[in-house]
Amino acid sequence: MEKKIIINETSKETRIAILEDQDLVEFFVEKPEQTRMVGNIYKGVVENVIDAIQAAFVDIGYSASNAFLPFSEMNDSATVVSMIESIDRDEDSEKAPPRPKRTSKTHDVILKKGQEILVQVTKEPFAQKGPRVTTDISLPGRFLVLVPNADYIGISRKIVNRDEKKRLRTLVRSIKPDKFGLIIRTVAKGQDEKTLQNDLDNLMLTWGQLQDNVKKNPAPTCVYRDMELTSSVIRDLLTPDVDKIIVDSKSLYKQLHYYIKSVSPQFIRKIEYYHSRNPIFENYSVQKEFEKSLNKRVWLKSGGFIIIEHTEAMATIDVNSGKFIGKKDHESNSLKINLQAAKEIARQLRLRDIGGLIVIDFIDMEEDENRKKVYHSLKKELHSDRAKVALAPISEFGLLEMTRQRTRVNLLHSVSEECPLCHGSGRITSKESVVTKIESWFRRFKVKSRSKRLILRIHPDMAEYLRGSTNNLMRKIQWSNFLRIKIVEDNTIPIDDFKVYLSKGDVDITDQY
Repeated sequence: MEKKIIINETSKETRIAILEDQDLVEFFVEKPEQTRMVGNIYKGVVENVIDAIQAAFVDIGYSASNAFLPFSEMNDSATVVSMIESIDRDEDSEKAPPRPKRTSKTHDVILKKGQEILVQVTKEPFAQKGPRVTTDISLPGRFLVLVPNADYIGISRKIVNRDEKKRLRTLVRSIKPDKFGLIIRTVAKGQDEKTLQNDLDNLMLTWGQLQDNVKKNPAPTCVYRDMELTSSVIRDLLTPDVDKIIVDSKSLYKQLHYYIKSVSPQFIRKIEYYHSRNPIFENYSVQKEFEKSLNKRVWLKSGGFIIIEHTEAMATIDVNSGKFIGKKDHESNSLKINLQAAKEIARQLRLRDIGGLIVIDFIDMEEDENRKKVYHSLKKELHSDRAKVALAPISEFGLLEMTRQRTRVNLLHSVSEECPLCHGSGRITSKESVVTKIESWFRRFKVKSRSKRLILRIHPDMAEYLRGSTNNLMRKIQWSNFLRIKIVEDNTIPIDDFKVYLSKGDVDITDQY
């Protein structure tokens, strides 16, 4: 499989595309005004401890809202001078040895309002929700992850060779400092002691700087900031199976070249600077695939399609037969479409970075064996997903429930903003209902005012609708209320809204009636 990392930098954002055999499988967007928070460590102040929701709220200096700290993310209260035992949150690490049983009652959690605490962000803030944090602190390096106040060695599940696992464990055990845990990352495969020692030295230096920041700076404050997105993607995703890293920004190319040369010089030949005037995403057919990823409907090769919808509570995916006309019986046709859909759904989940609860409505199949085939197919396709996933078998209603780890805002919300007209509903008030609102307004006005001449400002499309109506709506409104109303087209007014002004003085009186 050919794997490429394509990086495009513009004045407003940096976009990173991951291609596998020319297929777009992951897409990241970073904007200067939207500072990445996942991985950052903060010296915060406890604002509230609420037993009813089994969580605490911590002020970390994020202006929009406090951070959310579930009791399940705590072993004990963690102050700025006492770190708790922690576990690595790296997506490709093995599970660490069992931690002490976490507490679930307020009187067991020694947290008080005003207490200073050290936390690390695990999920970006989204909509009205603040960032999610944990007291389990870890510092990721290129080859190792440092876990303060712990005593274990973990290793990536993706390193499958037993002899290599044994070699790395032995090597890391010889360099592991006391009172620290270490996680061996996938890219550590084949590395020697000197390379791993250098990575560990850098992590210990970072840990020392973090401790100094904790001591010197009053809460709330950020005491450790993770790499910006581009460098962190290279750190986490630059593995031997990556064939090329192609960058279209000279300054960014130099920055990444220096970073790769310092941590993985054997990969320096993989990075290339893109010289052509043709946009890099156009040249590698990324732009079209990216634009498709913003659509709700995704077509399958057979002519079927899937519909992806986002709600506040979950994401739903509906599988449809569409244009597909099979030559076999209904059960076989449904199985074929569902298997195609399972493969595409796994890709779309990675590409769009959809997290949380996901419900998939597959086409109904009568045979239990076929439902199992689709379930196992989806499970297999999800093996390449770096995010943690858990899925349940397809129910008798054809529904499959699953969860996917959510750490950052999904792609749709990263590159779009809420519609000022529908406010996220996807629908606006019908023209008929707008007319009803206008009629009601003029009736209220007639009861309370003696003025006769008014100006109605509406969107041009709404004005055309009123003028073209068969029953002459505006004449009817004027005669029934004994008013003279002049229609003025205004592009600045939403199509489902209106403004009313007095003819004399051109005074806006819309909100007065």
